[in-house]
Amino acid sequence: MDSVDSVQQDLEKQDYICNRKIATVVFLAQKLGKPVLVEGPAGVGKTELAKVVATATGRPLVRLQCYEGLDEAKALYEWEYSKQLLYTQILKDKIAEVIEGTASLREAADRVGQQDSVFFSDQFIVARPLLHAISAEEPVALLIDEVDKSDPEFEAFLLEVLSDFQVTVPEIGTFEAKHQPIVFLTSNDAREMSDALKRRCLHLWIDYPTPEHEARILDVKVPGMDKKLAQELADLMARLRELDLKKTPSISETIDWARALLALNANDLDETLVQETMSVILKYEADIRKAEGEIAKLVTKKEEAPAEGEAKPAAGAAPAKKGALH
Repeated sequence: MDSVDSVQQDLEKQDYICNRKIATVVFLAQKLGKPVLVEGPAGVGKTELAKVVATATGRPLVRLQCYEGLDEAKALYEWEYSKQLLYTQILKDKIAEVIEGTASLREAADRVGQQDSVFFSDQFIVARPLLHAISAEEPVALLIDEVDKSDPEFEAFLLEVLSDFQVTVPEIGTFEAKHQPIVFLTSNDAREMSDALKRRCLHLWIDYPTPEHEARILDVKVPGMDKKLAQELADLMARLRELDLKKTPSISETIDWARALLALNANDLDETLVQETMSVILKYEADIRKAEGEIAKLVTKKEEAPAEGEAKPAAGAAPAKKGALH
């Protein structure tokens, strides 16, 4: 990925159709070594972007899924206490030799304490995603998904990790990244990210695609679908997203709808077909009823110019049947 154009081409090889703005941010992230904070509505391809960049660059993807209550232990590392206990039982006789001859409990504890490094070492540590990404022997791509769902305290912890790409385990020492990972943080804009986090990242906003762009996505993701029908579907989705819905349908749901229409051998969109398949893209009954109330506006007739030499319909003639999209 040595240019913006090559980024765009490499992502398209992974069936990810992106615009030049996205390709530019990905290119600069690699050149500048900065994380990318990708924001936008749910289902527009933020997580998928991290996945395809990892594939295109030949890097394993390490993913940290954020949620409320996520703490350092779940994101960084944990001690495998059950394994430590097992080793303690196995080495019981050896421990007895270590404390042999001690005159008090404190002296015995001191001798055992001198062996801490045996039980607090690499073989007893469970690396969670952040430590895994930093300590990896090969370059990786790190995806911190839905960071807006985490608590502000965890966000502050992330600042330390993303600043130096190193973490300190008190019992062992500091782990420094042998290879700086490509980092993507995604946010559905559930809460505002701090200025400190944004300063450390390149910012990328991915919105719903234009109908033309979404038709290209359908062409790639749903092979065999008629291009005209794909464009009609993309146009309808654009109008549908203008409604005040509880959950606006995403690109992935457009793809699901396209596959459903393909399975039904649909050649055209009409009001009946749209109503029958509306549940594929709308997940709430209130949204379905709202869309059904606007069905006549969503599904509109496409006016076709008469062929050369063909007479225009006479005034007052019966209109053609509705059904095709603009």
